Amino acid sequence: MDSSSSSSSLPAPLQTKDDVFLSFRGEDTRDAFTSHLHAALRRKNIDTYIDNRLERGDEIAPTLLEAIEKSKLALVIFSKDYASSTWCLKELVHILGCKKSYGQIVIPIFYRIDPSHVRKQQGTYALEDRPLKRSSRDEVANWRAALEEAANMSGFHYSSKTGTEADFVEKVVQDVLTKLNRDLSSDLKGLLGIEKKIEKIESVIMLAFTRCLLINLFH
Repeated sequence: MDSSSSSSSLPAPLQTKDDVFLSFRGEDTRDAFTSHLHAALRRKNIDTYIDNRLERGDEIAPTLLEAIEKSKLALVIFSKDYASSTWCLKELVHILGCKKSYGQIVIPIFYRIDPSHVRKQQGTYALEDRPLKRSSRDEVANWRAALEEAANMSGFHYSSKTGTEADFVEKVVQDVLTKLNRDLSSDLKGLLGIEKKIEKIESVIMLAFTRCLLINLFH
C-alpha cells in the first residue's frame, strides 16, 4: 500500500493553527537537538507544536493528529531510534498523508543518521529486525513506503562533520522561514490577482456609466 493511503480517511482541511509541527523520537533528541531547534523557531516567532509527553503508547491521540493537520510545515527529525517507535512511524504516515491531501510542506532532518539507512531501511531502520506483533502487514508496508518517500525528499543532514549544532539549527530555521514566507507570498499573489480583477471590473463599470451620462447629455 502507498505510504499516503491514510490520506483517503483524512477530514476536510482544517483552519491553520501552527506554522510548524515537530516529529521526533523523544528519548533520542527531546532534551538536546529538538529543544534547541524548538527554541530557535520560537525566537523567530514561528508558532511550533511540540508534544512534550514523556511516555507514548502505540496509538496516536486525536489531538495530535489534528495538530499535524493544522500545521503548514512538518519537520521530521530522523534520529537513531526514530523507527523503533510505532508512534513515530504512524505520525510520519499521517504527515505524508497531509502533504498529499493538503499540500503540507515536509522537511526531513537526518540527525546523526545516514539518510541512506532510512531510505534502504538498514541498521536501526530495518523494520524486519524487530517484533511487530500488533502491526498488520499493510501497516508495515505503509511505514516502509513512508520512510523511503521521506528519505528521498530534500532536507538536512547533520553529523559530526557538518559543523556546530548551533549553525545547523540556524540553517534549518532560515529554511523554514523562507518556505513559510514563500507560502505567504503565494497567498498574497492570489489576493493581488483578485484585486486586479476587481479593478478591471470597476473600470468597465465606470466606463459604461460615463457613456450613459454622455448619451443623456446629448439627448
